[in-house]
Amino acid sequence: MKNDALLTLAIQKSGRLSEGSLALLRKCGIRIQNGSNHLKAAVRGFPMELIFLRDDDIPRYVADGVADAGILGYNEVLEQDCAVDTVERLGFSPCRLSVAIPRDKDYPGRSFLNGKRIATSYPGILKQFLEDNGLEAEIHPISGSVEVTPGLGLADAIFEIVSSGGTLLSNGLKEVEQVLQSEAVLVARRDLPPGKQDLLGKLLFRIQSVRQAENNKYILLNAPNENLERIVSLIPGMKSPTILPLALPGWSSLHSVISENDFWEVIDRLKGAGAQGILVVPIEKMVV
Repeated sequence: MKNDALLTLAIQKSGRLSEGSLALLRKCGIRIQNGSNHLKAAVRGFPMELIFLRDDDIPRYVADGVADAGILGYNEVLEQDCAVDTVERLGFSPCRLSVAIPRDKDYPGRSFLNGKRIATSYPGILKQFLEDNGLEAEIHPISGSVEVTPGLGLADAIFEIVSSGGTLLSNGLKEVEQVLQSEAVLVARRDLPPGKQDLLGKLLFRIQSVRQAENNKYILLNAPNENLERIVSLIPGMKSPTILPLALPGWSSLHSVISENDFWEVIDRLKGAGAQGILVVPIEKMVV
């Protein structure tokens, strides 16, 4: 009988997704007690247990209630098409699912794929893509090294995960269609009892606090009082900046939060407004 006081979370047993999942949990204050070389692991810091599975098995285990939630690639959520809900996009392990063909072939457009043989590890997503675009092609499901199939004469094109594109290049292929952008996501089964729903909400709160911190920086600077209004408008922060007087007359210290995406552009504007002694500090957790 399952323990309703624990949330069971499934993660990939090896690879980049596993490393990213464990790193995220550590940032959330959750520590594995008996290592990741087991099917199950107890944790400290949160009422939860982990189970380690193949990425493509996680949706079914979650849908069947073996696990309450899981962290996996969004591409596998779509491919397995199980009854799970995507709770949160997690931002790590980005990749894309793309069509690639031999480099020496011209690609006039998607009509090129009509009548072609396409090898893939993701026949479900590929089938939907072909149907959505009114295309007919032979789908050859392959588990393993899909990239070698055109070179062996087994396929005219492939549909596969692409990260850097290096594997395509080494196999004489070029990317011609990006079909899906994927990343790690948190999923959950749809019939979670109230107690486990509450635990999932608490885990999600921790994850969102960590991700908010990663996307923002804490900024401290000295500002001339005559330019304070202009400087405050550049870094309004979460609600409003903290302003403290300096011992030097006519100057104040300003503390605020700045988005990582806006950092360099805003820094230039702050300097132009007379800000000095600018310090930028990482934020470990951020609760909004």
